[in-house]
Amino acid sequence: MRNMPRVLIVEDEAPIAELIAVNLRHNGFQPTWAMDSETAQRELEAVLPDVILLDWMLPGESGLTLARKWRNDSRTKGVPILMLTARGDEADRVAGLDAGADDYITKPFSTKEMLARIRAVLRRRSPELDGGTVAIGALVLDGATHRVSYEGEQLRMGPTEFKLLQYLMKNAERVHSRGQLLDKVWGDHVFIEERTVDVHVKRLREALGSASVLIETVRGAGYRLTAQPLAQLNG
Repeated sequence: MRNMPRVLIVEDEAPIAELIAVNLRHNGFQPTWAMDSETAQRELEAVLPDVILLDWMLPGESGLTLARKWRNDSRTKGVPILMLTARGDEADRVAGLDAGADDYITKPFSTKEMLARIRAVLRRRSPELDGGTVAIGALVLDGATHRVSYEGEQLRMGPTEFKLLQYLMKNAERVHSRGQLLDKVWGDHVFIEERTVDVHVKRLREALGSASVLIETVRGAGYRLTAQPLAQLNG
């Protein structure tokens, strides 16, 4: 089962947004549409997308303002932003990139160009699972030594639980469906049932002990690893 990257379309013109969404769906993406800054912010708070297509001219806050805001937010600063606009002057392109956009698409644009640019920023931001150390509060995972510790104490877990935790930690705050986890952790060539993911999540939670609160079940969507419960525990 293939992972379908989530794309948040922030565009106030419905015909353009619908055309973009249709083309994204036909090419293996999962689009969500927001017509203004308030709706976009709600969508981001609900589910973190893999990439944002952001129109420059919006009712309320402009695309430039939103780009700066999201780049300064620790939760959204790593999400690629592609600015969509009819403003094609060099000064405007520079302003968009300086605001935090990863790329700049001038209207009108072709579907092929849009898809190519989306895939390009996703390749650049694609996380690697092998090696490196990642920490969420007191939970620390060392990919090189395959060790996990919480508050300085070593945790014991199987290799599959380790890979699952590593992927969730490197993609913290995002909701992952069972199919996506099968794709990223087990590999899309492995034919196993999605319910297998539930079994390994249960085992992972048992191995994490008191840190298990970091792994949330998002009803009807999948699983998410969040740092927010740590703040509540330490508060």
